Amino acid sequence: MAKILMKGNEAFGRAAIEAGCHYFFGYPITPQSELPEYLSRELPKVGGAFVQAESEVAAINMVYGAGGSGVRVMTSSSSPGVALKQEGITYCAGAEVPCVVLNVMRGGPGLGTIQPSQSDYYMSTKGGGNGDYRTPVFAPASVQEAVDMIIEAFDVADQYRTPVMVVADGMIGQMMEPVDFEKERKQRNLPAKDWASCGHQNKRKPNVINSLYLQSEELEKHNIKLEKKYKEIEENEVQYEMYKTEDADLVFVAYGTVSRIVKTTIESMRKEGYKVGLIRPKTLWPYPNEAFKKIPNAKNLLVVEMSLGQMIDDVKLACECKLPVHFYGRSGGMIPVPSDIAQKAKEIMGEVALGGAK
Repeated sequence: MAKILMKGNEAFGRAAIEAGCHYFFGYPITPQSELPEYLSRELPKVGGAFVQAESEVAAINMVYGAGGSGVRVMTSSSSPGVALKQEGITYCAGAEVPCVVLNVMRGGPGLGTIQPSQSDYYMSTKGGGNGDYRTPVFAPASVQEAVDMIIEAFDVADQYRTPVMVVADGMIGQMMEPVDFEKERKQRNLPAKDWASCGHQNKRKPNVINSLYLQSEELEKHNIKLEKKYKEIEENEVQYEMYKTEDADLVFVAYGTVSRIVKTTIESMRKEGYKVGLIRPKTLWPYPNEAFKKIPNAKNLLVVEMSLGQMIDDVKLACECKLPVHFYGRSGGMIPVPSDIAQKAKEIMGEVALGGAK
């Protein structure tokens, strides 16, 4: 299988096209601007449509309309842009309109910086819009994995009739890596889109895409229906990686680019005799709680993020507060380095190595 060297943002665009997405609505913002640039050039070649909307708010509502007609549709942005899209995302969740939202994260709050960050964890996993809803959230650690997850995100969106988010920090969007678009992927038996509002020629009753329920009883019934769907997603769509956790006394928890930095830390610490490993969530929601039941030797957990600790609460819930949960992070676009992570881990482990106390 031939691999192609591509910049992350452009590979994301090609992945969307490979997944059958021919409609994109967005607005430029660093560090993801190469993605809409790529799609503006490539979508017309496959009979698709690219629209640069007048704002992020307009873009997500165009997604709502296109997705409601049954086509595969995508939007992308970076942190403050996705914040503006949150109202439209909750409308899509409430109306059960499938779509994919890609967030190439940068530092915040507010306009923040154009440097990479992971400070949108809360917004992505806890719901940035109103109401009782959830969105599946994929967190790739490489350009190849981002491509795979974007393609899968469209399938998940169609299977469950829900918006799906893919969160990739700015480094993944800007780096260049070899990508294989021909690899085998999981095949899903997707339902027909007989719910779509796409014209009926008087052959059936019209389909209505709607999230407005004026009667409390109706809305509660709808919310219970959505909750049942979210429980099904929690049962079926969890993804994670266990890395050298079998004998680990300390287990790191990290996702995205930071997980790659942590793996470098683990290799160097293992050479010094430290028993350390990694739990890497590939889905931030549903969260891989089951992974934390598979680390019998662990005495400590160390969460590492490019934020000030937004994943800590989920880690505490996942381990049922049975282990001490520590944290090391950088924010504002600063990137953790292996030596600093190792120093924090050694402090927690009390400077105990294979050869005894240091």
